[in-house]
Amino acid sequence: MENEARKRRSDDVPETSSTYLIARDENEADMDDWSVGDRQNIILLLILYVLQGIPLGLGGSIPLVLQNRNISYKEQAMFSFAHWPFSIKLIWAPVVDSQFCTNFGRRKSWLIPTQYLIGLFMLVLSGFVPSLLGGESEEERPNVFLLTLIFFLLNFLAATQDVAVDGWALTMLSRRNVGYASTCNSVGQTAGYFLGNVVFLALESKDFCNTYLRMVPKEEGLVTLSGFLSFWGVIFLITTTLIMVFKKERETRRIEEHNNLNLKEAYVMLYRVLCLPSVLTLGTLLLTCKIGFSATDAVTGLKLIEAGVARENLALLAIPMVPLQILLPLLISRYTVGPRPLDVFLKAYPYRLLFGVLLSFLVYWTHLVRLDNGSFPFYYYIVILLGYAIHQITIYSIFVALMAFFAMISDPAMGGTYMTLLNTVSNLGGNWPSTVALWFVDPLTFKECKKIVIPCINNSTLDNCHEMTKEECITILDGYYVECVVCLIIGLIWLYYCKRKITYLQLLPPSAWKC
Repeated sequence: MENEARKRRSDDVPETSSTYLIARDENEADMDDWSVGDRQNIILLLILYVLQGIPLGLGGSIPLVLQNRNISYKEQAMFSFAHWPFSIKLIWAPVVDSQFCTNFGRRKSWLIPTQYLIGLFMLVLSGFVPSLLGGESEEERPNVFLLTLIFFLLNFLAATQDVAVDGWALTMLSRRNVGYASTCNSVGQTAGYFLGNVVFLALESKDFCNTYLRMVPKEEGLVTLSGFLSFWGVIFLITTTLIMVFKKERETRRIEEHNNLNLKEAYVMLYRVLCLPSVLTLGTLLLTCKIGFSATDAVTGLKLIEAGVARENLALLAIPMVPLQILLPLLISRYTVGPRPLDVFLKAYPYRLLFGVLLSFLVYWTHLVRLDNGSFPFYYYIVILLGYAIHQITIYSIFVALMAFFAMISDPAMGGTYMTLLNTVSNLGGNWPSTVALWFVDPLTFKECKKIVIPCINNSTLDNCHEMTKEECITILDGYYVECVVCLIIGLIWLYYCKRKITYLQLLPPSAWKC
């Protein structure tokens, strides 16, 4: 149940040659703390980041929509690849940064066509998305492969837009206010993800709308996925047209010559960083440290829906988490300042492993407290909310500690490229274990026909059991619990063997991290 928007923000740092060393060639009058231009530019940045968060939120809602539509966890694992573009955008970020049309604008050369494509993509997708999602019967199975491909491309466009917006933000604002770029990023993406995920799931649910928003119950929600896609597709097209016509991109000059890298030089610089022994060691740790949390992060929410928790209720639990997610980084950062920020990581790591076990017990408890009418008592949601809130503390402790360490070791000569590289590796270290965890839930699950003792290992035996006994197969051993135990063991082993490596990395001199 790890917050997806947070994972996006962890990779949203300036790409390639766009650094805080960029200076605008402007008049002294423009350098006021809050010029009219800066106020307008901050509003524009917020709008662009909100738009960026919409497809991300929609992509995060699809697994919840699919969970009750007869798809396997292997198919959920397949769809998880749709979330990968933001974790690998460093591969094409140098292209976005170095290839552009000077007359049109360095950032607008990519921003305008990318946003037009996103808008058109949404409009076209709205026409046939109901057939892709299928229905709840076996005959109307969702087309998961095509959904994965479509949302992968949509997230690829959003990630490309993000590269362009991040770079433009650093030259759009005056030097005194350039620090607000990251604030616009965090606030805008979070708001966009909230609209595309929580708001959509709530308004799409007939139960939520009939209970809270209607006087007369109806058989559908206030919005459909097709309507939602059409609405935001039109918004993308209108916004992009206005930006193209009315927003001019100012020329910039660079203070440091080494920041003006061409495409080949940018990739060579990345390769040199990857060859550093210290970076290789850190990369190995980042790619393996989240294995211990993978089952909890990737499967728990889906298992709660499978147990009967309404997906809109699960999504609405994110609302009270928003203030906590804003305050936690501020509070935790007090303990990550200094030469040993990863000490916080090491202290929080075992607690996060422990909460993985507690959340698995919560899933088991969900089946026990479910009422006869399919609902849950109020205290159940209070327990989920408290457990999720405490779990967020462990998540953000690890996240903030890693970000502080990345900032400490990054070579200033490479600007944002170094941070982007480390964040990309860190995000990949969270993505691949989650995909694997989803993939192995079904193979590790053992089901048996209730009256005839035969294993239910495929659709054929499931159908035979239903035909012979008129009952469904029952789960003897759920692969989710097997994975939770295995991940806990792997996490404890990782902590035992890698603790000294982490301490060693903190003691390395700054020269060990430079090319």
